[in-house]
Amino acid sequence: MANDRPDGPPTNRQNTPAPASNRAEVDAFLAQVKSLAPAAAPGERGRLIFALDATMSRQPLWDTACHLQAEMFREAAAIGGLDVQLVYYRGFAECRASRWVSQAERLAQLMSGINCLGGHSQIGKVIAHAKRETQGKKVQALVFVGDAMEENLDELCHSAGELGLLGVPAFMFQEGGDAIAERAFREIARLTRGAYCRFDPGAAHQLGELLRAAAAYAAGGMRALADLSKRREPGAVKLLEQMR
Repeated sequence: MANDRPDGPPTNRQNTPAPASNRAEVDAFLAQVKSLAPAAAPGERGRLIFALDATMSRQPLWDTACHLQAEMFREAAAIGGLDVQLVYYRGFAECRASRWVSQAERLAQLMSGINCLGGHSQIGKVIAHAKRETQGKKVQALVFVGDAMEENLDELCHSAGELGLLGVPAFMFQEGGDAIAERAFREIARLTRGAYCRFDPGAAHQLGELLRAAAAYAAGGMRALADLSKRREPGAVKLLEQMR
């Protein structure tokens, strides 16, 4: 990806996550986050960061996501449009971000030129990047898709809490059933007032539903997500239940 840029220094990792952040601190973050209302301003397009784990185990899902990402744009188009930035990590401390794009075809082109490489998770870099982006211009949502977490959980929670205070909900979508990843993803979603959902390995339809719901929120806020839920869209129902 010619326009990619490195996204910060390597993140420290541990084989076993540290204990979760202090409950009182977590609740204090959430109390502040509840007063925020992330949504695109009238007449403006929503902005969504689409972040994926591109380590070796992700290749089958990466190929699927190349096709499914178009559903995000289609859902958002009916609401007001969506600009998406692709962020991915892979290999040895490589984490990159694309330019913002407004067409599904352009995002698919960017994704098709990327091969998955073995490496550890770098979720901390993704969150740090999302914070920098929204400080420059408001980002309505961060979507992350992955299956593992190999970093310090306390550090991730602290960074996620800061992202939550900026009003950027993280939609953490986990493929598979890794317990360590689930614990981390749930905490990140909770601290940002986002949502966590798990989908079965290779279940393209489940991921597609979740991406449509996240795009609806980014383009139109809670009202758009609620409207999608009324149509009994499973992904919207799952997200809305956690965000109310």
